[in-house]
Amino acid sequence: MRNIKIIIQYDGYRYKGWQKQTEDVNTVQGRLEDILSGITGENVQLIGCGRTDAGVHALNYTANFHTGSDMSTENMEKQFKTALPEDIALLSMKNASERFHSRYNALSKTYLYRINNGGIKDVFGRRYIHNIEEKLNVEKMKQCAGVLVGSHDFQSFTTLKSKTKSTMRTINYINIEEKDNMLEIEINGNGFLWNMVRIIIGTLIEAGRGKLSAGDVENILNVRKRAEAGPMVPAKALFLKDVEY
Repeated sequence: MRNIKIIIQYDGYRYKGWQKQTEDVNTVQGRLEDILSGITGENVQLIGCGRTDAGVHALNYTANFHTGSDMSTENMEKQFKTALPEDIALLSMKNASERFHSRYNALSKTYLYRINNGGIKDVFGRRYIHNIEEKLNVEKMKQCAGVLVGSHDFQSFTTLKSKTKSTMRTINYINIEEKDNMLEIEINGNGFLWNMVRIIIGTLIEAGRGKLSAGDVENILNVRKRAEAGPMVPAKALFLKDVEY
């Protein structure tokens, strides 16, 4: 049995996220499993590096699958690329060690969120950019982002309802860069809760609007109540940028 690692990128606009659901729901995992099953003649089950919400995109998404097929990796890669829809691309396909697991072996993930803050909405980038006409205070956003860096209980920053799963996570860095009225926010951490990145971004936007201070963000962490954090931003401007192993 071989273990094959793939790295893909996809436009999440028309998909209901990564994770396979029912047969009539269009997901990235479901689409790729159908293709690989057709190529190998097996019931292929893809292991993804994590879930992405409906509408979220990926620049570098890692997955792996096991197969008993004796088809060469080169031939499998060629057939796979040919069968892919136009909104999914294969970046690499390689044999991996038997123990490699896309999710459990991941050390950290980096997400990117893009905001057009130039005062005029970007009609051509509307599927991939969050338009905010009101000018945001980037320095205040950076101050509040600094509060979130480190190991914290992020219960205020998730829609996760379970009381048994840990909400402790570590944020390694949050970088906010402004380039020609385009804000790019990168968040790197050891793992993320359901909707955590989108809620963090929404909270930083509220800080940029002058509605929250660094002290307020610290209080939001401490109270551990979702209602205290900022709104959840649209998924369309969020990209899984990289996964480190």
